[in-house]
Amino acid sequence: MLRWFQALMPREDKFFVLYSEHAAKIIEGAHALRRLLEGGDTVAQHASEISRVEMEADAITREVLLAVRRSFITPFDRSDVSGLSTALDDAIDQIQRTAKKISLFDISAFEPAMVQMGEVIVEAAELAGKMVSLLPDMREKNARIAALSVEMTRLEERVDELHDSGVKALYQAHRTNDPMAFVVGTEVYDHLEKVMDRLEDVASQISGIVIEHI
Repeated sequence: MLRWFQALMPREDKFFVLYSEHAAKIIEGAHALRRLLEGGDTVAQHASEISRVEMEADAITREVLLAVRRSFITPFDRSDVSGLSTALDDAIDQIQRTAKKISLFDISAFEPAMVQMGEVIVEAAELAGKMVSLLPDMREKNARIAALSVEMTRLEERVDELHDSGVKALYQAHRTNDPMAFVVGTEVYDHLEKVMDRLEDVASQISGIVIEHI
């Protein structure tokens, strides 16, 4: 009877599998966002792809939360288990919000700095995935996780620079002849910056977990 009961309980390693699946969805969404930012007549297609990925990520989040409720043993504090799941979910949600805003504005051409931000976002998403993959061996790999966290901060600073220079260029280009283009462009820049912020939140959450458990 005990063996049967234990078989129903989520194993500790199940959480790491779910985190890896969630991180993979973020990477997939980030790549789709980068392709969307190439513009042209495939913007709607990529926005739809991002919506699909976000829905699949939501299913993983629900599975994590269910596993937390069913588990006697979790890999770290329950609040941290849920917190990391929330951070991952917030990242893919923000990618989806960005794509939705672009679709609402019916934008099909993007500023060079926006495209560059998309490229950095892909780097950051893949970096977050690497950090997640190291969690099962966090005690042995804590130095590597710390180094990746530093790299995430560097990427976030790069996105901030691209945001500021991009908004400035928009203002200079449209302040007299097309203020609405400036408003819309600024909105896109702000959403892209938020994507990077949410990815940095994932790294911060992982770093906090490692600090508490080594």
